[in-house]
Amino acid sequence: MKKVITMLRVALIQSRVGTNRKENLENAEKLIKQAKNSGAKLVSLPECFNSPYGTKFFNQYAESIINGPTSQMLSRAAKENEIFLVGGTYPEIDNNKYYNTCTVWNPKGELIATYRKMHLFDIDIPNGITFKESDVLAAGNNLSSFEVNGIKVGLGICYDLRFEELAKLYRLDDVKIMVYPGAFNMTTGPIHFELLQRARALDNQVYVLGVSPARAEQGYIAWGHSQITDPWGKVIAQAKEGEEIIYSDINVQECENVRQQIPIFSQRRTDVYDTIKK
Repeated sequence: MKKVITMLRVALIQSRVGTNRKENLENAEKLIKQAKNSGAKLVSLPECFNSPYGTKFFNQYAESIINGPTSQMLSRAAKENEIFLVGGTYPEIDNNKYYNTCTVWNPKGELIATYRKMHLFDIDIPNGITFKESDVLAAGNNLSSFEVNGIKVGLGICYDLRFEELAKLYRLDDVKIMVYPGAFNMTTGPIHFELLQRARALDNQVYVLGVSPARAEQGYIAWGHSQITDPWGKVIAQAKEGEEIIYSDINVQECENVRQQIPIFSQRRTDVYDTIKK
């Protein structure tokens, strides 16, 4: 029987992102080592950590998984630091289609999970922001999870955070931690980024890790404020807007505690409603 270790030190890297991919990767690798030296066993980078975020950049920076320079750096960093590494996201090209893809690497440097952003960011807010990822990107169709010392971790990306059914499916699969690399913007970030993470954590009685890039001065400007939320919906660590690493020693036993004390999943009226995976 696999032993489950309930305590886990996590680190979220809110890194600066510029137009030079090589510099972005070198900076991320340096910060990964810093997180490891502070005792982290599960480390995550933000959305589009190797390139600027924007439809005009996706095809320019796209690379294949495994063979591209970003995958090679992530594999090396995971192995050298002996950590589980969520490689934020980066633009992927596969069969002439582009995806916003998250990869996960184990302490041996092996690729153990990939997740392609399922809900594409197509919005139009007057006097706010207009953006249409589907002009360039294709959507993923599959959930993806992995295990760290017997603890199940699920993946979503940015806009996926708004879709409660996706998180519910992970919860029904006994996920204890959800990781969402996400670059919320200066319009929706201040009012929704913290709120949505707390809602997903509370709805599903899981830890939620939201990982943003640091705030830039031009182009697409991310809100920042990476965050760790516990299964009670309480924010237990939060970054500001600049480059920063936040940490937390989380105890996934707390998921079981809240699930026993407030047993909403056994009380769901699945005779009336349900969330099912097709």
